Amino acid sequence: MKKMAASSNSNIPVFEYKDINTKAFHVGSFRTAWLEKLKPDDYSYEDKDEETQDAEIANEIGVTRETLEELKSICSIDSLRCHSEDEPPDTKLVPPDATLQTLIQRKRKQEYKGTLRIDKISRIDHYQNELESLAIGKKPADPDDLVPEGELILSINILYPALFDSFKSVRPHMTLQMLGSHKLVDLRDAICCISDLQVFGEFSNTPDIAPDFISKDHFKSAFFYFEGVFYNDMRYPECRDLSETTVEWAKTRDFPQFQKAKMEDTYFYDLKVKVGYPYLFCHQGDCEHVVIITDIRLAHKDDCLDWKLYPLLTHKHRVLTRKCAVCHVYIGRWLTTNDPFAPVDPCLFCGRCFQMLHYDTNGNKLGQFLAYPYVDPGAFN
Repeated sequence: MKKMAASSNSNIPVFEYKDINTKAFHVGSFRTAWLEKLKPDDYSYEDKDEETQDAEIANEIGVTRETLEELKSICSIDSLRCHSEDEPPDTKLVPPDATLQTLIQRKRKQEYKGTLRIDKISRIDHYQNELESLAIGKKPADPDDLVPEGELILSINILYPALFDSFKSVRPHMTLQMLGSHKLVDLRDAICCISDLQVFGEFSNTPDIAPDFISKDHFKSAFFYFEGVFYNDMRYPECRDLSETTVEWAKTRDFPQFQKAKMEDTYFYDLKVKVGYPYLFCHQGDCEHVVIITDIRLAHKDDCLDWKLYPLLTHKHRVLTRKCAVCHVYIGRWLTTNDPFAPVDPCLFCGRCFQMLHYDTNGNKLGQFLAYPYVDPGAFN
């Protein structure tokens, strides 16, 4: 691809701070600039025939077709073969006198692994690798669900909320790929947060009665903040404008005036953003996540091309589950306080241990304690 001059178009991203974030640019105009600069063949999903591809390469590097054929012969895989075709090589065997740095490093790694007792990939790494490779190059069964050529793909990191003062983790909670034609509500609905599943209330007297709702069903308000604009989720009658307090506070200070818009009416193409810059997603009143757009590019044939699979989850951080304080086997389902039967306060119990310790055979409560439903963060694993 030919390099575009940033000075000629303000909607082409350039670094504001080197290797950190770009200056703000309009997403839709950025796509338009690329489509005007590139030929349709450059972003087409169709494979070019070998003859056409060879002609383009020869023209690009400025050589004749005969020279290109010679280069292809010299650089082919067959010329790099160390064994005959009927003798399959052992790919795990590294020659003892290797001078290639990649082979030297591989030899060291093999020797190090030989000293370990356990040599297997962790479940977390296996799961993450599976997520990243599951949808590569996947095409839809229905041609109508094919991602259009020239569509933008945005990679977005959602970080864990800062729950306490000493919180220092900057590990992404999840990474999603969004299409430029998606609305902000599509991203809002794809974000999984444990606070949306919490059930508020004390249920020690009625532990068998299931709550009627979770937090996300009752508190539906949320907003994104991008470049001076609050995008509020106002799809439901019970939604409130969570940004109103901040906007009114800013009016009494020496701040630029903030704008407001509806999340359900805003496409990613409509945004003006910085790549690599931290933005904000707020829900449940005060549960705040840092949102970072890490990449914006045109879709190509190796991407997942099934429109129905987007928003596409490409990375999910797995967390350790918290087990029952009694059996240490099952995941905690209840959290108790002021509990004379608990070793610590507060304390987690699985459903079985909670019932056996705190209620008699007739279901009557034993002792005075408070019990709250607990949703383990590992529920998203």
